[in-house]
Amino acid sequence: MTELSLRRMTKRFGRLTAVEDVTLDIPDGTFVCLLGPSGCGKTTLLRLLAGLETPTEGQVIVAGEDQTTVPPEKREFGMVFQSLALFPHLSVADNIAYPLTIRGRSKAEVRERVETLLDLVQLSDLGDRRIHQLSGGQRQRVAIARGLAIDPRVFLLDEPLSALDANLREHMQVELRQLQQRLGVTTIVVTHDQKEALTMADVVIVMNEGRVQQIGSPMEIYRDPANAFVAGFIGTSNLLPCTLNTDRSIEVFDYRFDVEEEDRLKSDPGAGLVLSVRPEDVRLEAPSTGIPAKVIFIRDLGESIQFVLDQGDHEIYALYAPSARPDIGLGEEVGVTFAPGKRVVFPA
Repeated sequence: MTELSLRRMTKRFGRLTAVEDVTLDIPDGTFVCLLGPSGCGKTTLLRLLAGLETPTEGQVIVAGEDQTTVPPEKREFGMVFQSLALFPHLSVADNIAYPLTIRGRSKAEVRERVETLLDLVQLSDLGDRRIHQLSGGQRQRVAIARGLAIDPRVFLLDEPLSALDANLREHMQVELRQLQQRLGVTTIVVTHDQKEALTMADVVIVMNEGRVQQIGSPMEIYRDPANAFVAGFIGTSNLLPCTLNTDRSIEVFDYRFDVEEEDRLKSDPGAGLVLSVRPEDVRLEAPSTGIPAKVIFIRDLGESIQFVLDQGDHEIYALYAPSARPDIGLGEEVGVTFAPGKRVVFPA
């Protein structure tokens, strides 16, 4: 069993704090995505886990043992770098074999393991190819197979799919997730792609400015964000200034509605707060109802129809399934309301 824990992990580079006071527990066999904008500290945190960076403070604990000072080659972690770092002068099979060869494994053991991995990543017929003869997706599979060669205790991947085109990236997301489920290895992937994290992960860890903002399942992160940053970063959310009254009503642009039991209030009553509503929970009504707004853009996304509305000081986004599209055209005046029980109020 390979449970992974971080305790009060901090990393400073001079005056810059890249990772600050991160504590988390990752159960054995979990697929985790470290998600956040560029520069938020997620890659530094992954390198701290791998032993490629030395923490300023804190501990890395693997299966109950302190691994903080253990060098990376002794941790038995597999890693796929963003650049893939494949050896162009070696064949596909030799690239996969490399971690085993430098560990002194027998030729028979190496050959058997490489054949197993080639089959696992669906490259059985390409073992003799050179790296430059492969497509982007095939190179990605070689890097994954090499990372798995030592049967790692933990598998770490730093934005492994970022260089792929959109269709191949979506295909590889599913493939990587299915592979992890088959092997049951604890896997941690760094990404800045929200859709990628929501597609693959059991657990999403959202970071910003070196700190963990929220840890939860994809739907917890999406439906119950911990703060305004998470709400705005994960998917699309309407973030609108509001007032929460003591009578459990909310005011947005002079439109008042009562709080429902399912609505989530993460602030005490007061002014200067933020209301978060997902576009699919925005309703377009008659102009006399709700917040007055004007339709300034309509976009057919195939699986949904997006409306962009001008309220005056803010734009509001609404999303409808094609079968439920309201009969509203560009330039029309509408009233905007929000689905009960789907609203979250935060401190600004």
